[in-house]
Amino acid sequence: MEKPDSTTPEEAALWVGLSLIEGLGAQSYRALLSHFGSPEHIYAASRSELRKVVPDNVAEHISKGPNAESVAPALAWLERAGNYLITLADAHYPRALLEIPDPPPLLYCKGRLELLNTPAMAIVGSRNSTPQGEKTAEAFAKALSDSGYCIVSGMALGIDGAAHRGALQGQGSTIAAVGTGLDIVYPAKHRQLAHDIAERGLLISEFPLGTPSMAQNFPRRNRIISGLARGCLVVEANLQSGSLITARLAAEQGREVFAIPGSIHSPVAKGCHQLIKQGAKLVDSIHDILEELGELPALETGTAQTADPETENPLLVCMGYDAVTMDGLIERSGLTSESLSSMLLVLELEGKVASLPGGRYQRLA
Repeated sequence: MEKPDSTTPEEAALWVGLSLIEGLGAQSYRALLSHFGSPEHIYAASRSELRKVVPDNVAEHISKGPNAESVAPALAWLERAGNYLITLADAHYPRALLEIPDPPPLLYCKGRLELLNTPAMAIVGSRNSTPQGEKTAEAFAKALSDSGYCIVSGMALGIDGAAHRGALQGQGSTIAAVGTGLDIVYPAKHRQLAHDIAERGLLISEFPLGTPSMAQNFPRRNRIISGLARGCLVVEANLQSGSLITARLAAEQGREVFAIPGSIHSPVAKGCHQLIKQGAKLVDSIHDILEELGELPALETGTAQTADPETENPLLVCMGYDAVTMDGLIERSGLTSESLSSMLLVLELEGKVASLPGGRYQRLA
């Protein structure tokens, strides 16, 4: 895709230069744009005029003009194929973000820029997810991707990563909104995933190149995840999960919030249960989401086959879908520990059971 005509290197230097000024946050940046109209006019304003909008120390930095040395890395990055800078003045700027109270003044983008304005659905959840939770997130993401949605998430470990992978398996694609500069892959374990998303989806960040992983940046990142989407699905979350921040932001932005219930004994289900108590829609199939959000293109995937209880492995029936200890399985099944161990090993090799910390086992859908 060609570089957007509206962002020339000269204009990019002005936009980036403002974003790098110490003490000038996104809110003040937007206030300057509202008052003066464009970065060019902001830089042309006198220091006394600037002081009407921003503190004197910020006005002083602006009056010196953009720092060529500071903006050089961004300009070099933009010369590479597939890298873009999208600003509030660009036609490519996502319309969904214009609906939220605090849209980022600019976005660094890498990949398929057209995804910024396609129907999107956010899928988020715990970094410390269960194997079943990840399979659930992946399955929902693939089905929603097949239905025409672009899946938005934060590329974190656990549920986020599973959502991106599922989306890339479907007919649609995925957007990863990250909390670092786009020249940094965080977490490092997702380097290959980031490469896949850059090739077939889109990576975006409002943070300047070189910005490392910092805790205070992720809530800001979360408002972009929820803001881009029509709805937000929480798959697994404990009560302290950052996913609950994303869900709260989604509700405040007027987006639909969905949550998948789990075991009352599972810590990663408690956040979802809290959301459901607060009004989130309980979800156990993709149709719950599609019914709420309206008509979409028909699914291109086949109907999932339901296992026949009469031919299903009896041990899987005993397990159910909650994590269970070896002692619990012995009690439920009546098997000896030796027989049970060998059967569990076979089921693990078949991908039907996962072993969890603490000597627990969980059936995988």
